[in-house]
Amino acid sequence: MNAENFIAVNVSAENFNFDGEKVLRVVKTEKLFDFDTNSIAKLKNSAFHNGIIEVEMLSRLLPDAPDFARGFIGVAFRIDENNSAFESFYIRPTNSNTSDAVRRAHGCQYFSYPKYTFAYFRENKISDYEAPISQSLNEWVKLKAVINDAHAEFYLNDVLTLTVEDLKRGANASGAVGFFVDIGTEAFYKNLKITNIN
Repeated sequence: MNAENFIAVNVSAENFNFDGEKVLRVVKTEKLFDFDTNSIAKLKNSAFHNGIIEVEMLSRLLPDAPDFARGFIGVAFRIDENNSAFESFYIRPTNSNTSDAVRRAHGCQYFSYPKYTFAYFRENKISDYEAPISQSLNEWVKLKAVINDAHAEFYLNDVLTLTVEDLKRGANASGAVGFFVDIGTEAFYKNLKITNIN
């Protein structure tokens, strides 16, 4: 994975030596305190409708991260040409070990930019797009997203973690694949594999 193959949208994307291994480092640089924005590193010339996206990822909190930062890290898919609409799944690693039961329930999130953000789901008391996780900061996590029309299954370390039956961009949406990062997170990615089915 090479930073030259990605378009940085409201983020920085650079090659990074992580314990002797070349990985991609992504950090949000714009819209710093807006949640669930188009802060993505988009893979150039990628086209995706249905299939499987696999990647290993690790997140750490930046030294200046606000107290509400959670290590937000994940994938984006079906990204349109203008980076103005996409689907995403991400995790909140700091929520996995907290004593707060409500926060633990919000360990991961599906959202669809620009309308169906986590704020939209919370305001409308919709909890179907979140689930608890057991993954923590500063550890490599294997993410697998299996997308079939409007249906998605998201696996963490080979364990089915969240199922979405109604992807908000619709069954016919297609677009690029990328990585999503949010507030206060230093995100690292490696071993991206995309399997297109149709």
